[in-house]
Parts: sequence; structure tokens; C-alpha cells
Amino acid sequence: MPLQQALRHLQVAFTNFWAKRAKYPTFKSKKKSRRSAEYTTSAFRWRGGRLTLAKMTDPLAIVWSRPFPENASPSTVTVSQDAAGCWFVSLLCEDVIEQVPATAAIGIDAGLNSLLTLSTGQKVVNPKHERADREALARAQRAMARKEKGSANRAKARLKVARVHARITDRRCDLLHKLSTTIVRENQTIVIEDLTVRNMVKNHSLARAISDAAWRQFRTMLEYKADWYGRNLVVVDRWFPSSKLCSTCGALAERMPLSTRTWTCRCGTVHDRDVNAARNILAEGLSVTACGGGIRPQRGNLRSGQPTVKQEHPRATKGIPVR
Repeated sequence: MPLQQALRHLQVAFTNFWAKRAKYPTFKSKKKSRRSAEYTTSAFRWRGGRLTLAKMTDPLAIVWSRPFPENASPSTVTVSQDAAGCWFVSLLCEDVIEQVPATAAIGIDAGLNSLLTLSTGQKVVNPKHERADREALARAQRAMARKEKGSANRAKARLKVARVHARITDRRCDLLHKLSTTIVRENQTIVIEDLTVRNMVKNHSLARAISDAAWRQFRTMLEYKADWYGRNLVVVDRWFPSSKLCSTCGALAERMPLSTRTWTCRCGTVHDRDVNAARNILAEGLSVTACGGGIRPQRGNLRSGQPTVKQEHPRATKGIPVR
């Protein structure tokens, strides 16, 4: 059955290629890719919460990461092994997410000093998982570099490097899952900023820290969890000057270098850079929602340092005479 499923996946890949939805299928590396086998209903047995695969006499000894849905039966089972040598079983089944009522709205500003800053003033400390295990990772990589390529000792050393990477990844994913679930369950409207991480990591001084923060992964989690719980996820334009705009009087500062963490507006308000940005992101997201998503700042004015001017979408002003 896993061999048949592999052929079905290849057929889907070629169908997407011929329909110009994807590139030409390529072979996956045995060392770099996650090895997996997919079983359909006829190739496994599910009884009393115990899973037995084809050609096995005893059920698998599974440590569950979450409770299995009641009165649900898996339609597909995928067994995979990661680079660190750990085995995983993924069961596909139908489930209904319990809807939790919420009315609050929140703005989120992502950063490096604080992983997340909320419009309520709360800050989430950046644990910097990669930096915490950087010495262990470097030590394991140096040991692997001294081993002869293709030898059994190098394979053992590579496994140790993979385990350090897996530890970093698991801790990061665990934190992001907890944060995203809490935010989605407690708020009806969530406003975030459209960050171009691909361009930001080109800054070699911050690339490692930005990659460790995993902003894009956090946004992906917010997107599908907001869809599960029926929440509104609003993404503010990347050119919106959230850090330079005063959340009290609306004045726009001319310069705001990254080293400036607090600043005083001409109205006398002392701002924390990240909290002020989160509040501006929330206000912009609510205005976009109220006006049907047609409000965006003019990019030319933002780059030249001129005050922000809002624009209505052409369809929103259709039929209105111009004076």
C-alpha cells in the first residue's frame, strides 16, 4: 500500500506540473527529506484506540501528543521518521473544533528583543532557542566535520547534530503553538503586520536572530487556527509606519532607528516603541475592517517621510464626483 500511495502522489505531482501549478517533480533526498510511508484504510487496523499496521502482529506503542477525538476513526495513517531518528505517526480523521465565543480585538507587533508585543501592553520574552543551544550545536558540528565522509562514525555524528536541531525546533514550535492558540481563543479580531521575512534575512547581522524568531511560522499558525475558530485575521500593509506614528495624536516622526526603544512625541506622550507599534497596528486593522479592506497608506509618502494619507479603494468611491 505505501508503494501504491507513492505512485498516486507522483501522479498528482505530474498533474499539477502539466496544469502549470507546480514545477517538474524531482527526486527527494533520502538523507535530507523526511522518510514516510502512507497507509490507507485497508492497510491498518484501528480497534479500541490501538493501531496495528499491515504485516504486524502487535499494535504500535504510541505516546500520544494529544487526545484522539471521540467516535472518530482514522482514514489515513502516515508513519514518518525525521533526521534525528525519531518515529512519528499521523492519523487523518474528521474532527469538529469547539467554538469559543470572544469579542476582543488585539494588535501584534513582532520583534527580536520581545518576540511579541501586544496592543494591551503585554510583552512575550524571546527565549532565543537557537542561541541557547548554539554551543552544543557548534560542538556537534565540529565533531562531525572531523569524521571521514561516508563512514559509520560520521553517520553517528550527523545523528547527534540532527538531535540538537530537533531540540531547537521542538521547543520553538511548542512555544509558538501555545501563543497562537491562546491569542486565537481569546480574541475575535487579530491584527498583524505583513513582514517580508525573505528580504529581512538578507541583513546578515540579523538573519540568524530573525530565523530563530520564526515570524512566518507564527503567522501560518494564526491563519489556520483563526479559520478553525471563526476569527478575523487582518494583515496590515508592510509599508504602514507603525513604529513612527504616534498612537495618541497621529503625528509621524521623521526618523526612527532600531536603536531607539522609547521616544517622546511632540504632544508630550512618551512611547514604548513596540507597544506603540502594536496599538497602531490594531487601529489600522480595525479601520481596514470597518471600511471593507480598502484603506492602504500611500507608499510614496511613507518613503519620503511625509504624513500618511489614506486612500479609498476605487470601487468605494465610484460614482462620487471629484471636486
